[in-house]
Amino acid sequence: MTVEVHGDDRLAARLEELLGPRHPVAAAAVVRPSGTVVACRGTGPDSDFEIGSISKGVTGLLYADALARGEIGPDTTLGALLPLDGAAAAAVTLSSLSTHRSGLPTLAPSAHSWRRTVALWWRGANPYGENLAQLLDQARSVRLGRPVPRYSNLGFELLGHALARAADTTYADLLHRRVAAPLGLEHCSVPASADHLRPGALTGTSRRGRPVEPWTGEALGPAGGIRASVTDLARLTGALLAGTAPGTAALEPVASFGSAARIGAAWITVQAQGRSVTWHNGGTGGFRSWLGIDRTAATGVVVLSATARSVDRPGFALLAEYGGAGR
Repeated sequence: MTVEVHGDDRLAARLEELLGPRHPVAAAAVVRPSGTVVACRGTGPDSDFEIGSISKGVTGLLYADALARGEIGPDTTLGALLPLDGAAAAAVTLSSLSTHRSGLPTLAPSAHSWRRTVALWWRGANPYGENLAQLLDQARSVRLGRPVPRYSNLGFELLGHALARAADTTYADLLHRRVAAPLGLEHCSVPASADHLRPGALTGTSRRGRPVEPWTGEALGPAGGIRASVTDLARLTGALLAGTAPGTAALEPVASFGSAARIGAAWITVQAQGRSVTWHNGGTGGFRSWLGIDRTAATGVVVLSATARSVDRPGFALLAEYGGAGR
């Protein structure tokens, strides 16, 4: 599917209705066989947003791609790729990480976690920022829980960096070489610090409307540190629908995830209004994101906001409307 992006008044009007005044800076894209349209408010189509945990979906693609290349196997462990010095986390398999079944906690333990939470709440400070060495130090002290479905940011941080190590590179370079460059994602990056942001990068705002520091950090990248524009995610969505994105097998559900959902490599599949929808959302201190596809209707939707208020409902609503509106 060739993705040529065009502005669309109908989508702009619908975005205005769905988001209201609480999302002054936002963008959306609808991808269908008939073409791709975008709408923006308060910004342009090439502005980069923090996409939050949609980063996990991208890491899921890299995981499935690494499997297809033979660089890893489903039973490859973290300890085979990362220097965890015999810690409990070393025995965790990459396949269990990809479906949030590793037994790892949601976040890495930190003696300063409460201070970071307070700093985020009061002055919008970035609660992350660790480099890879610091992440590995944290992982060495982790105790494993039962290998049941449990959403883990820590797990996907480690998964992404393990995949990079298997390819003898960094996560940022792996993302660029295997996803961003082949698909033409021109504004997609993983800034290790605020100094690495692109000129004019959007500033997110909290639910209270206060500016929030960018969520950057080498460790965070694979789980929530990617920035991308709405045009980037539209092109990614088109490639997922066409099956030409690296690691598209990540979309295929392989395990249950909660009472009414199934999960592939990060990507979640649910039934919504009688349709099978594969999706992921994201949230940081100042941004929200949603990407979903209806593979039967060959339709995908992206919604991004530079405000920390959910855009899940608008995303599902747009997918239902455009997925049933003809091709």
